[in-house]
Amino acid sequence: MDEKILNQLSIELGKRLRQKKLSVTCAESCTGGWIAKVITDIAGSSAYFNRGFVTYSNDAKQEMLGVLPESLAQFGAVSEQVVKEMATGALIVAKADVSIAVSGIAGPEGGSEEKPTGTVWLGFAFYVNENIQTVTYRQHFSGDRNAVRLQAATFSLKTVLDEIIKN
Repeated sequence: MDEKILNQLSIELGKRLRQKKLSVTCAESCTGGWIAKVITDIAGSSAYFNRGFVTYSNDAKQEMLGVLPESLAQFGAVSEQVVKEMATGALIVAKADVSIAVSGIAGPEGGSEEKPTGTVWLGFAFYVNENIQTVTYRQHFSGDRNAVRLQAATFSLKTVLDEIIKN
């Protein structure tokens, strides 16, 4: 897997978002803005991407996206509950149609038995009949820090294309 795949996915995502007249945003922790970068690498992306959020710290998740302190305390930043709140918060704050949220342990340190290095939670929020729906995935990516981040960004774009805005 390499960055060329991300570029191809970004081009396809842009085409599909334009066709459907939709916008996307992202709330990133372990990917550090990589998803926003690959989306905005495409000329004309301002038609479907207004802003993204790099919320690396818990404070940023709370202040920028409205993640509840109780969720962080009870479940931790790398959890289904937190990526749901990140995705929902990003969707609302950015006034987007679709949001991507990513929080994980890219390594090489920081893992535990319960959440080993490579554990990444991904959340997606979107509107269905004016109601916010969320979908979450827990993944375990292998490799070094860069590989984990690359796989998380790739999984994010593929999921939006294949599951959220399909057809």
